[in-house]
Amino acid sequence: MSGKFLLDTNITIALFGQDSSVLDRLQEVESVFVPSIVLGELFFGAHKSTHVEENVERVNEFAIASAVISCDTGTARHYGQIKSGLRTKGRPIPENDIWIAAIARQYDLTLVSRDVHFGEVEDLKVEAW
Repeated sequence: MSGKFLLDTNITIALFGQDSSVLDRLQEVESVFVPSIVLGELFFGAHKSTHVEENVERVNEFAIASAVISCDTGTARHYGQIKSGLRTKGRPIPENDIWIAAIARQYDLTLVSRDVHFGEVEDLKVEAW
């Protein structure tokens, strides 16, 4: 297996938990990226945890060690297309996940997630690890 992948929040949390299926797959891939939206979700989780300082530091270290992709005008275009398509189908998904899907489509990355609702997004490559 090779290729370029974008990690969703649930996969990153599994990585933090040393999930062997995620660790094994990461050894086989060409490139891995993290959307800035995922970092925001991780920081939110860290701030609402009982070990705030420790968890914020863990997210900081992960962010420094990762190839992070932020949103730009191209991302916004994809976001608008995706959200419109989901609205037309009557199949909404969480806002942050639309942004994550937009980044994946913009850069032609395979999104790695355990959320099945990403299957509603047209022209999005998704894998569950």
